Amino acid sequence: MKITPIVLIFFFCVLFSISARGQTASKLQPVNIIGTTYSVDYDNNNIRSTTVNTKKDAFDGNFNTYFASYDRSNTWLGLDLGEKHVITKVAYCPRNDWAKRLELGVLEGANQADFGDAVLLRVITEIPDERKWTEQTVNNSRGFRYVRYVGPHDVRCNIAELEFYGYPSEGNDAQLTQITGIPDVIIHTVNAQDITSKTVYIKGIVSFISKDGTDIYTDSMEIRGRGNASWNFEKKPYRIKLAKKARILGNPAEARNWTLINNYGDKTLMRNLLAFDLSKNMEMPYTPAGQPVNVYLNGEYIGCYQFCDHIDVRKNRVDVKEMKPSDISGENLTGGYLIEIDAYADSEPKHFTSWRDTPVTIKSPDSDEIVTQQFDYIKAHYNKWEAAIYDNNYKDPVTGFRKYTDTQTFIRHFLVGEFSGNTDTYWSVYMYKQRSDDKFYFGPVWDFDLAFENDNRTYPVCGINGTSDWIFRRGSAAGNAKGIINRFLLDAEFYKEIQTTYSNYRDWGYVTEEKLIALVDYYADLMDASQKMNYKRWGNLTWQVHQNNRPAGSYEGEVNVVKKYIRERFAWMDKKLNYTPNPDNNPPVAIETSAFPALKLWTGSNAIHIESITEITSVEVVNYMGHKVKSEVQKTGHNFTLTVSPGVYIVHIVAQNGENKTIKCRVF
Repeated sequence: MKITPIVLIFFFCVLFSISARGQTASKLQPVNIIGTTYSVDYDNNNIRSTTVNTKKDAFDGNFNTYFASYDRSNTWLGLDLGEKHVITKVAYCPRNDWAKRLELGVLEGANQADFGDAVLLRVITEIPDERKWTEQTVNNSRGFRYVRYVGPHDVRCNIAELEFYGYPSEGNDAQLTQITGIPDVIIHTVNAQDITSKTVYIKGIVSFISKDGTDIYTDSMEIRGRGNASWNFEKKPYRIKLAKKARILGNPAEARNWTLINNYGDKTLMRNLLAFDLSKNMEMPYTPAGQPVNVYLNGEYIGCYQFCDHIDVRKNRVDVKEMKPSDISGENLTGGYLIEIDAYADSEPKHFTSWRDTPVTIKSPDSDEIVTQQFDYIKAHYNKWEAAIYDNNYKDPVTGFRKYTDTQTFIRHFLVGEFSGNTDTYWSVYMYKQRSDDKFYFGPVWDFDLAFENDNRTYPVCGINGTSDWIFRRGSAAGNAKGIINRFLLDAEFYKEIQTTYSNYRDWGYVTEEKLIALVDYYADLMDASQKMNYKRWGNLTWQVHQNNRPAGSYEGEVNVVKKYIRERFAWMDKKLNYTPNPDNNPPVAIETSAFPALKLWTGSNAIHIESITEITSVEVVNYMGHKVKSEVQKTGHNFTLTVSPGVYIVHIVAQNGENKTIKCRVF
């Protein structure tokens, strides 16, 4: 038998693999014991160190001695092993009478002496027994020179005994530790600095571990605080800026900027995610990507968060033309822009107040790049929009508010806010404007921590004691946003469009009670282990936080509040919008060709809707007699509606390059 080089390589790889797995793990001896020094800063910076409860006491084999730090938080102890070791097991014992102080303690491995590149080995999720070893296996194939135990928040890092087991090896990244069924986000700042500002970034390293520990992405980053009311909670929200653009945790956008939403006042930890699902199922052009994660900051577990897009202009986020400072005239000056009707606008660097006293923040172009001509243009165009809304002839289909409003994105944005019962829907409203397009498009939806029956100011939103009015009339509103929506709803024809859109998504099965309840159950199951850790860390499950109506007393109880609300809200919305199921109302036809990669056509009451045009396109509608009833030319980026009488029609769609598509449809 001839042995080829490939066979030899395969043989040695297998041999190496067997050898590595077969290595005997033993208790690891340190080159140095490392960690926080117990010291007290007395007057005049006279530092006095103690000789009791020191680091060596946690490695002496005596359950009656222990390590304790002077500082209550951000303290640790560990080992410098001198060379890299793969860790296979950890063992620990709590200080006598203080076993609870080990709960949520974190064990880490690193190859930088400052633990800036540390990842997880284990987290102590249960209170261990006293005066005996608790052993935990470690499923992590990376080799580490430095290992440590980081005490939970506010416990002085009390621990009686600590041991690490393993064998010398460089290891690899085939398998890292992931604590629960959701991804881990591990953040270490330079010198373990606290994050205390919403404006000043701190440098550090972040690692994202997912897919049961088989997928890892690490990058240097900067991090700062974010949010408005949420920044005042104990559990803080953050904004991360990566060194390089990346698609993180499978999210669609390749970007540097991401957010960690704290969900402190949302005891289910899922309200934003449920609203985002509604937005996707109502086919908003862009819905922020979001998913639950566990977050660790400088070795301390800080809770179950929502890792989410930062709202900015780019592909797979708000996809409008990104402007340059040189875009100061003609067509280039017309877009794209991202703005926000924003109650906190006066705290933002680039904002204005409209002629109706509406506070507006300009989100893109960025505050450090926008030039005077662009600022003046978008302010003037916004004022044109409001003027059209408050004009006596604002209902006119050509010269009224529709001239400057994309009605379909507004309707869907409105329905998501109303269905979720979000009192903050019009406290913060994102809108964007495309180049060479006079219309403002609504979205993305954002900020639902007070939704799904979580606001004592509007409780109950529906049900027996609820109200027959829309939630936006009962909730918060920035400036005159509430007045703008009222004007829209006073237009009877526009109200019919809202009813038609709602009916379509109900008939098509895109938005149903069964699907949304199933999603609640999915997230509750997915986050079960994480929510338990979260509420051990923060203890606020039974507190009234922010605008909570009243605590349900348990995580299951909080989830049931949302499920009960969903059932009642479907009944309320169906009645409010006069919805009657129509089995003959068919879902949209997807039109997928090279010229129309995302185009969709669907019909409603007295209407043909066409969406996602990607180039200049002509549309002609012919009735069953062959007579042309509509003919329009639409520009790139438009969604539009053709009003027709009930009947059967042939729709001819012709792209600029000559490619065409013919669709037969029925209008009710």
